[in-house]
Amino acid sequence: MTTASSAPSSRDLPHPAREEIRLEGVLHALSDPVRLRIVRELAAEDVELSCSYFDLPVTKSTTTHHFRVLRESGVIRQAYAGTAKMNGLRRVDLDALFPGLLDSLLTAATRQAARHDEP
Repeated sequence: MTTASSAPSSRDLPHPAREEIRLEGVLHALSDPVRLRIVRELAAEDVELSCSYFDLPVTKSTTTHHFRVLRESGVIRQAYAGTAKMNGLRRVDLDALFPGLLDSLLTAATRQAARHDEP
C-alpha cells in the first residue's frame, strides 16, 4: 500500500542519486560565480535556505536556472516546504564521492572573495 507521503507528486524535483553525481558536472556547476556564491552561502549557514533568501545580482529566471544547474549536478537538494523551495547543500554525498573537494573549493572561493572584496 502506498501512502500519500511516499507517492511522487508534481512538485517533486529530480535529483541525481549519489552514484550518478559526476565530477565534471560538479565542477561545471561551481565554475559560475553566482552558483559558487549560492554554495558558499549554503555552506556558511549549514541549514536549508529558501530561494528568496539569496540576494543575487540576476533576474528571477536566471536565479531559477542557477539553482536548477546546482540541483541537476548533485551539488544541492531542493524540496518544497509549503510554497517555498528550500535548498540544502549535499555535503555528505559530495564528501563521500570527492573527499576534500568541497572544502578546498570553498576555501579558495573565500580567499578570492577577500582579495576582490566580494560578498
